[in-house]
Amino acid sequence: MKKLIAVVAGEPNSINSEIIGKAWEKFRNKEYIFIIGNYLLLKKQINKIGLRIKIKKINSIVEIKDKKNLHILDIPFKFNSLFRNKPAYTRNYVLSSLNAAHDLAYTHQINGFINAAIDKKIFNNKYLGVTEYLSNKNKKPKDEVMMIYNKKFSVVPLTTHLEIKDITSRIKPDLIRKKIITLNGAYYKLFNRKPKIIILGLNPHNSENRKGSIEDRIIKPTVEKLRKLNINIQGPFPADTVFDKQKKIGYDVIVGMYHDQVLAPFKALYGFDAINITLGLNYLRISPDHGTALDIVGLNRANPLSLITAIKFLKKFND
Repeated sequence: MKKLIAVVAGEPNSINSEIIGKAWEKFRNKEYIFIIGNYLLLKKQINKIGLRIKIKKINSIVEIKDKKNLHILDIPFKFNSLFRNKPAYTRNYVLSSLNAAHDLAYTHQINGFINAAIDKKIFNNKYLGVTEYLSNKNKKPKDEVMMIYNKKFSVVPLTTHLEIKDITSRIKPDLIRKKIITLNGAYYKLFNRKPKIIILGLNPHNSENRKGSIEDRIIKPTVEKLRKLNINIQGPFPADTVFDKQKKIGYDVIVGMYHDQVLAPFKALYGFDAINITLGLNYLRISPDHGTALDIVGLNRANPLSLITAIKFLKKFND
């Protein structure tokens, strides 16, 4: 059986076609990589930036016969010009591509997939992002965990794309417990070992450990209960010092209370050398750890490192 690597093309008004083309050049004749997206659109966008790649349209993954062509599992898409598309068409196209990848993975035709960046507006505020959308399609709503992975260590935000004003009300013992249990089990499944986890507080300096603070009432007692479940977790630690070298050595995952609390310092440390992995699904879902980068679309300046890292990770999982 061929070990297929699926990449969802994602947002058409983006750098996605560029990084897909550049990443493909690294794996040409080495891997069975196919793209889930619109054949004509991707062909035009890749040619526009000067990449000379053999692209082959397919209607089923059984048509993938070689490693020398970039196969495109064709998804219908109406587009007016190269980078200007009607929002309704774009929304339907992106969701159709994601759904096709989900169906292939959910029915075990592929082990998982990578999705290139999307514009979260396609979810019309129903979902916060792809992580939550796929969790719902897997019939596991609110069990999903977003892990940003680098081979040195990873970070997990308990809440993802929430406004700051809404975070405090979401930090409950049940949320922490569910996310940490999912993280612990999925990490073991991926890497064959239990993770060493550090969890952060919410407030500056952990509210100086004041009695009645969210750290004292919610986070600390929940951590103590998780430790009784034989989960290797410590904390809460103050967020302002935990990312220095002395604190992170020996730990696999730093868990924060909200998105930028852990992603901002992590990206400052590793830039494009990271990938986004959704834990808790019935399959492996990965995405590059960056957005659509509208400011450099079509300029041939996009860095494909994160997508290359994602492909290597999925290949290792396939093996």
